Amino acid sequence: MVKQIGIDGIYVIHAKQGYEIHEDHVNTLFKKHRLEHTFMTDGDPSLFNDTLLNTYFTPTIKDKLSIGVLSCTLNHILSYEAALKNKNRFALIFENDPFFLGDFVRDITRIIEEAKTLEPGFIISLENTSLRFPKYKTIKRNKHLYPATQGRCAGAYLIDSKGIENILTELKTTKCNEVIDWWHNGLIEKNIIKMYWAYPAITEQGSHNGLLSSTISTKERSTKRRIKWFIQRMYKTHFLRYIK
Repeated sequence: MVKQIGIDGIYVIHAKQGYEIHEDHVNTLFKKHRLEHTFMTDGDPSLFNDTLLNTYFTPTIKDKLSIGVLSCTLNHILSYEAALKNKNRFALIFENDPFFLGDFVRDITRIIEEAKTLEPGFIISLENTSLRFPKYKTIKRNKHLYPATQGRCAGAYLIDSKGIENILTELKTTKCNEVIDWWHNGLIEKNIIKMYWAYPAITEQGSHNGLLSSTISTKERSTKRRIKWFIQRMYKTHFLRYIK
């Protein structure tokens, strides 16, 4: 469905076992929107060895990150390698608990149209996970992308081929030493890659809205979490931004 606009790679960060509910959810959701996708599980902990980890990470990474977080981060990096190998102009990266807000194909088409006007070498955050948004006074009609100095977690984003090349080139000399979203922030600070926030956000994570857990979240799905998330989202989206 989205190949005609330049997205010919969709990668879902996943685990080899234990998250069958998430896999079913992704397959159902993406089939509904006719999105062909690949589950990235090559960074599963069952496949860890020193050679693999030392290729991408600093020697002390296992002292810093839990096994699950390390696996998630590695799968993001391996998705970049796959996108580069597959010559994807644009790649969509999801963690395995996405929920779409609105008409995803329509919205991502509009985002891609604007992304094609940007200087290559970027990530576009698609999610509302951190409940941070562009300042209200900067919002313009028919504009969807806003420059940012940091990411909004790494649950759903679009990355272009130049951005992937920049990251993987940097990785050859400076190994990853953080969880994926913090690592992104370091790359932004070093001007390795540029960050944009999509507004309105077009996805949110089930591990935050209470509808699913995630491979690295300790929070279980619950009605209480859903209500708390809804209140926070409404407050930060429709009130807090207007008084800042």
